[in-house]
Amino acid sequence: MLDTVVLIYTIYFALKTYTSIMQIGYINEEKRKDPVLMSASKYMIAGNYAVAKEKVSLIESFVDYLFFLWWVIAGFSLLQGLVVVDNQILQAILFLFGFSVIGYIIGLPFELYQTFKIDEDFGFNKMNAKMYIIDAIKSMGMFLIFGGLIFGALAWIITNYDSWWLWGFIMLFSIAILVNILYPTVIAPIFNKFNPLEEGELKDAITKLMESVGLKSDGIFVMDASKRDSRLNAYFGGLGKSKRVVLFDTLLEKLNKKELLAVLGHELGHFKHGDIWKNIILMGILLFTSFFILGNLPDELFTEMSVIPTAGVQIATMSILLPVVSFIFTPIMSFVSRHNEYEADEFGSKMGGRENLVSALMKLVTENKAFPKSHPLVIFFYYTHPPVIERLKELGYDATNSIIEEDKPLPKDGIFAFVDVNNKES
Repeated sequence: MLDTVVLIYTIYFALKTYTSIMQIGYINEEKRKDPVLMSASKYMIAGNYAVAKEKVSLIESFVDYLFFLWWVIAGFSLLQGLVVVDNQILQAILFLFGFSVIGYIIGLPFELYQTFKIDEDFGFNKMNAKMYIIDAIKSMGMFLIFGGLIFGALAWIITNYDSWWLWGFIMLFSIAILVNILYPTVIAPIFNKFNPLEEGELKDAITKLMESVGLKSDGIFVMDASKRDSRLNAYFGGLGKSKRVVLFDTLLEKLNKKELLAVLGHELGHFKHGDIWKNIILMGILLFTSFFILGNLPDELFTEMSVIPTAGVQIATMSILLPVVSFIFTPIMSFVSRHNEYEADEFGSKMGGRENLVSALMKLVTENKAFPKSHPLVIFFYYTHPPVIERLKELGYDATNSIIEEDKPLPKDGIFAFVDVNNKES
């Protein structure tokens, strides 16, 4: 049985590796062709950034694979031998803390390199070591408290119920919904400051936009994202009465009022079409399937791993095998998400103006150094948003028929000018 599990994971790893290698080769080739959506120099920088991230991801996947083999061959047995406690629930919590700490240590160098080397080199990272450490301490504190409670509750369910996988699914799915409710008002403020948007024309326009689709929110807030990162973003967070509009301060700096309203119109499209609930249902299906499959692993597997199938071991085994099940579901979830994005774009273009949404998307791509092309396999598996070129095409703008002036800055007011091959200015 262990041989079968290792083979399945190896196939999963091979597919991920092949996809990453194809992506690196594809972008390295495309970045040397005629640029789209940005100047030649920015196009090259965006390509280099995408390749740098993919290379780190590729190496991290290889390290994860090696540690997967270590865990199932010797790691679980070794850790179980070190955690000797009479109380089954406490034993599970300590085992899972040990498992999590080792996983954190393994992933830490990659996170540090991504943040302080790659993101720093490409002008995104604004954090210093002190801020990173403070964030890490906060995250660890939350993990110790809430992670310990979740580990303990799940261990108790496994210990007391034969159909624990069903009750475990119900518990974790309920927690996921609760986190969505609490995130904007309780969790996010632990790491960032959220100030109400100043009274004025923009706030009035956003409020009117939300009222037009019947969205009642907790308020419109500006997040101090610039203290950590220079990328642009905005989102609607929360469920029920906790819903709130969050604008990154970086977004307010780069987009004008009309473009902001078009972007928020897109997000309102997700609300109007019930995409949040669609995503929750898809997440529930994935979680249920994962618990059903991984919660019914035969005892033979644990015998071959030289471990007793205690609650902690079963949860940890589920954790390392969950990416395999998720990978199978990823193309389906990505396809549905891309479809939802097209619909939200159409809605946003009606709410805020097609030309304003086009302008906003082009600014987002340029400012975020997002390379506008990807290998078809990467799109198939991972893209929750359609490639921006396809989104623009659906909005009536053909990005391949434009020439961007070299390194021309993007003005905040109005759609920035580009020269069309047919000599039509937009």
